[in-house]
Amino acid sequence: MTQRAKLRTWSGAAFLLLGVAALAVWTPGEAARTSGELSIPLDPPSPAPPLPGVLGPAGAPLIVIDPGHGGHDPGAKSAEGEQEKDLTLAFAKSVRDALATSGKVRVALTRTDDRFLVLSERSEMARHLGASLFLSIHADSAGEDDQAHGATLYTLSETASDTEAAQLAARENKADIVRGVNLSGRPSEVASILIDLARRESLEQATSFVRALHGEAKGALPFRADYHRQASLVVLKAPDVPSVLFETGYITNASDRGLLSSAEGRTRVAIAVARAVEKQLIPVSNR
Repeated sequence: MTQRAKLRTWSGAAFLLLGVAALAVWTPGEAARTSGELSIPLDPPSPAPPLPGVLGPAGAPLIVIDPGHGGHDPGAKSAEGEQEKDLTLAFAKSVRDALATSGKVRVALTRTDDRFLVLSERSEMARHLGASLFLSIHADSAGEDDQAHGATLYTLSETASDTEAAQLAARENKADIVRGVNLSGRPSEVASILIDLARRESLEQATSFVRALHGEAKGALPFRADYHRQASLVVLKAPDVPSVLFETGYITNASDRGLLSSAEGRTRVAIAVARAVEKQLIPVSNR
């Protein structure tokens, strides 16, 4: 290869790299190539899912129930082929029905059918609706260990609070309303403190609900000995909504799976959940 040919080859490679480094976002079907620039069409972002319908008397406290997984995300599976997304939806509907029957609170489900939701969308629904409590429903898996069993309740890890507060406060658009306070225009340091205070209050309320739920439901389903755990889970990170993730049992355990698959078992546990919700959200004088 001549020196001139080598130069042309290296020049072409350099232009290609520069073009890839300076990708331009075009609407679908508008792919084009200009001098030194490669344009690749990207799909537009998906619109946010619609807010769910709310059941219950106006003005009553609202609980948003989130059936985990859905759509192309089945979650855990049992050896018999049962899928977590189906069990969580069935159980969430049982809880909704139990709460609607009492008529003391309002209730909404993040999904009522087999659809996929991004994790952050689930908790954002609760925030937009002004929920007093967010409960995400899941079913655990132990892989090939079919002996692991029992329910677990998760709240947000306290060690995550400072970092999450700082990240939320540093958002370019700080129009977030946290506990009724508009953060728009406030210094990042002030916003971070307000968010952290809101999160700590939410975490205290979530922990209180964990105790109430364990007390009401321990006679209806088995719990792990270490039933209350903390983790930095995306669905628990709404700063101003008390949030709990409820692992209702192990889909890989025949006894737990049988309880979750049974309409009678689901109803029994759902009634216990409803009692815990009312204990958490309804003043003693109004119960």
